[in-house]
Amino acid sequence: MANSTDGGPLAPAGGGAVTGLLHPGEMGAAVGSVLRASGRMVLWASSGRSAESRRRAELAGLEDVGTAEELSRRVDVIVSVCPPHAALDVARSVAGFQGIFVDANAVSPTTARELAAVITAGGGRFVDGGIIGPPPAADNPTRLYLSGTDAALIIGLFNETPVAARVVSDEIGAASALKMVYAAWSKGTAALLLGIRAVARAEGVEPTLLDEWRDSLPELPGRSLGAARSASTKGWRWVAEMEEIASTFAAAGLPDGFHRAAAWIFDRSPRLERGQADEQTLDEVLALLPQPGHRPEAH
Repeated sequence: MANSTDGGPLAPAGGGAVTGLLHPGEMGAAVGSVLRASGRMVLWASSGRSAESRRRAELAGLEDVGTAEELSRRVDVIVSVCPPHAALDVARSVAGFQGIFVDANAVSPTTARELAAVITAGGGRFVDGGIIGPPPAADNPTRLYLSGTDAALIIGLFNETPVAARVVSDEIGAASALKMVYAAWSKGTAALLLGIRAVARAEGVEPTLLDEWRDSLPELPGRSLGAARSASTKGWRWVAEMEEIASTFAAAGLPDGFHRAAAWIFDRSPRLERGQADEQTLDEVLALLPQPGHRPEAH
C-alpha cells in the first residue's frame, strides 16, 4: 500500500495520498477529475466496467490498475461513489483493505453501519460520507459531509478542490442520515409532483390545477417538468435511494410509505438518454405511471 506521509496510510489524507475511486459514474468521475486537477494521484479499476465508465475515467485522467484487488493494494484511501444498491458489493470487493474507506453513497444509516462492519472486519478504517450538490467542477462546487472517528483525516484530501468536505459527527451513520433527509425532500418531492400531475390528468383537472398553480404556487408547473426530466434520465438511479430513505424513516419509527411510493414512480419512469424539461417528456413519464390494467373510474 502507498503511504501518504511518514505517519503511514492513516495519517491525514493530504495531497500526497494515493486515492482509489470506485467507480467513475457521472458523480464519481467528477470527483476523480477535481482530485486529479489538484494534483492528486487517482486510480480506478476497469475490470467488469462498461465502455462508458472507461471513457469517463479516461477523460477524468484516472489511472487504470485493472482490478479492485490491485487497487486496494496500491492506495491509501478508497472513495466509493456508486448507485446505492451496489454499495455493499463495492465494499466487499475490497474487504481486507488496510487504509481508509470512504463510502460517499446515498445509503441509510443502517446500511452505512453494515458497510463499516465489512471494512473494519478486514482491518480498514471506515468514514461515512454523503454528497449533497451537483457533480463538482471548477465553477460548480458541491459538499461532501463526513462522519466517523476518522472523518477529519479526509478533509485534506479535498483541499483546493470544488468539493467542500465537512465533518458532521464522529458517529458512523450521521453523514448518511443527513444525505437521506436532504434527498427525502429534493428528490422525493419530484416523485410527488409527478404523482400529482398523473392523478390530475386521470381526473380531468390538470389544466385547472396548472392555472391554480400559476396563481398561487407559480414555480410548480416548471418544477413538475423538471421532475419529469430527472425521472427519465436519473430515476433508475434514484429507486434504491428512495428505498434507503424509506428504511431511514422506518428505523426512526416513522411511516415509510411515501418514499416507497417515490421508488415505485421512479422505477416505472422511462429511461431516456436526453429527457428534456418539456411537455413531451412529461407525457412519456405520466403514460407509464398508472398501474397495469388500471382503468380510471367513470365520471
